[in-house]
Amino acid sequence: MTQEDVAEVSRVERRCFSNPWPASAYRRELRNREQNYYVVLRAIPEGSAAEETNGHARQGRQGEATRALPILPLLPFPRRHAPAPEGPHVVGFAGMWMVFDEAHITTIGVDPAYRSRGFGELLLLALFDEAVRRGSTWLTLEVRVSNEIAQALYRKYGFTVQGRRRRYYSDDGEDAYIMWSRSLRDPDYLAMVNGLRAALAERLGPTVSVPAAQPSPWAGALDAGEQENRAS
Repeated sequence: MTQEDVAEVSRVERRCFSNPWPASAYRRELRNREQNYYVVLRAIPEGSAAEETNGHARQGRQGEATRALPILPLLPFPRRHAPAPEGPHVVGFAGMWMVFDEAHITTIGVDPAYRSRGFGELLLLALFDEAVRRGSTWLTLEVRVSNEIAQALYRKYGFTVQGRRRRYYSDDGEDAYIMWSRSLRDPDYLAMVNGLRAALAERLGPTVSVPAAQPSPWAGALDAGEQENRAS
């Protein structure tokens, strides 16, 4: 996500949530890229001239290579939803804070016209990958106690409920579950996530770019630890 995406992200968020963040909150979050990480999911109409977002490498603000993630065709939408904008447009977004060895997921949203297609799972997977790349040990989040669909996705990826925040949501006073992942240093857990990645790639098909797994920065340390255990 860039500052140029904020207006579109705000449009989508208003369609997703009853208590959306103001645009100023995203602009503030994006000014601290060391601590915060945000991505967008963008639909690209077939034949669009927007080559800069069509899966090609481009230069970020600090010179690093970045890539649109992922690339989608312009998809049909149910009649009950307003028509999607013409041309490339944001259809989903996700973000998290990096605090010590913890990655705290702050938001995942997919435009209602694009739901039930696996895109929320794709955004969650992007957060997993960045958390692993940055050396985080855990992922954590809050979720409405009534949001069983989101909870099912998180449980699928190994999250469990570890607490409850009373009246966490300001719009209606609903409670939130606090959910935590298994350790991102656990090779068996990462193997499970990669199995889900492969299943998602098969489900989404060739028109959607599913990112490859990030190498774990803990892999060498784990190998050394295993060797020490075998030696003892």
